[in-house]
Amino acid sequence: MAGILLLEDGRRFQGDAFGAVGSAVGEVVFNTAMSGYQEVLTDPSYAEQIVVMTTSHVGNTGVNDDDPQSDRIWPSGFVAREFSRTYSSHRANRGLGSALIQQRVPAVHGIDTRALVRHIRQRGAMKGIVCTDGTDLETLAERLNAWPGMAGRALATQVGVRSPTVFCAPKQPRGRVALVDGGVKRHILHLLERSGCAVTLYPITATWDDWAADADVVFFSNGPGDPAALDGVVRQIRRGLGKKPMVGICLGHQLLGLAVGARTFKLKYGHRGANHPVRDVATGRVEITSQNHGFCIDRESLLAAGGTVSHVHLNDQTVAGFRHDEHRVMSVQFHPEASPGPHDSGGLVERFLVFAGL
Repeated sequence: MAGILLLEDGRRFQGDAFGAVGSAVGEVVFNTAMSGYQEVLTDPSYAEQIVVMTTSHVGNTGVNDDDPQSDRIWPSGFVAREFSRTYSSHRANRGLGSALIQQRVPAVHGIDTRALVRHIRQRGAMKGIVCTDGTDLETLAERLNAWPGMAGRALATQVGVRSPTVFCAPKQPRGRVALVDGGVKRHILHLLERSGCAVTLYPITATWDDWAADADVVFFSNGPGDPAALDGVVRQIRRGLGKKPMVGICLGHQLLGLAVGARTFKLKYGHRGANHPVRDVATGRVEITSQNHGFCIDRESLLAAGGTVSHVHLNDQTVAGFRHDEHRVMSVQFHPEASPGPHDSGGLVERFLVFAGL
């Protein structure tokens, strides 16, 4: 069966259908990781996006029950040069295609993904629609134009817990972590558990009083959407500045930046993949990091607000981490838990806890 990816600027890529039969709209972005497609698919930060994998073959190792970072697939659609209909791995219990079908995610392969990625790099991330059911182009274009896009979207309020949820509660915890859930990946929870902390997840829509009531440190998670659309969350964070230590990753990093007085902006095509070099300003050490974000903190406004840049993305010199000692804030733009990706930054969770005095 034929499949198609139609972009908002009118360019279209025709190939073969894979996954579910249907169509889906989202922001078309690309991921440069060569492995870890299951972790990519189950990362809530990809909500309402169509993910293009730049590596040639995807699906060779199937799907298992150990690697998912959440309970479902989050991207609206999936695109690759070639999806494998067969798989070979002692850990797998089903193929990628069956997982996409089960969760009603349409996918397209057999297209020139190099040309597609070059187009996105030149024009920027844009709206697109994946179709595998033969719907005509005019109807697809209408659906595409009706979709609001990613800017201004408070998607993080739709992907996390709805009420306080205890993840782990050791008898003698090292400390108590209130994790504000805007779409947290499971491995960050496991790293906090291994550190000996008690961890409770809270809705991102709750109040500072809820988050801080029984916590030694408040941890803001990764998540999808536009951080500037979460005005209410930023106001609650500002209520707690200086009262208790706060740390964050990805979306949490952006929200903390807004709370201390910095601005955020949308990157042309984002940072998504497992090979992004970041320099730790204090040590000079360069770490290869896993990243997934489309927004970033503006450096000048951060410095004007009294923040200090702690990490720099070496590809484009953007802010990859900051501290604000007066407000007791520390955060990074990348994913210290990886999943997928290298583990150069795995020790950052320990640095977060030490920063919080735990």
